[in-house]
Amino acid sequence: QVQLVESGGGLVQAGESLRLSCAASERTFSYSAMGWFRQTPGKEREFVAGINWIGWVIQYADSVKGRFTISRDNGKNVLYLQMSGLKPEDTAVYYCAAVSSPGGRVTTDSDEYDYWGQGTQVTVSS
Repeated sequence: QVQLVESGGGLVQAGESLRLSCAASERTFSYSAMGWFRQTPGKEREFVAGINWIGWVIQYADSVKGRFTISRDNGKNVLYLQMSGLKPEDTAVYYCAAVSSPGGRVTTDSDEYDYWGQGTQVTVSS
């Protein structure tokens, strides 16, 4: 069964950094567009960053541009999200997601992602 497992969340103070990881269970994800989303209670899941299969096309939400960096290591089947300059408004559950079709384009639409991790909590205190 296909699995995406996030790790690296935690409690930090404003201005600090965290790196999230998402381990994919199958090598096929090396050929798929992947992304990070986040969600807070009562709100819809929000796009954070996306990356195409080879890492040449990257897209960020305006709210995280210049602070967050998405990357991937296809040799290890791992997706990363380096978060710097964290703010209290970044507090959320963060999910990684993958598109099932190989070579797919980066998309901000959560409905276009087929596989999701269980989420990891990031809490930023002021």
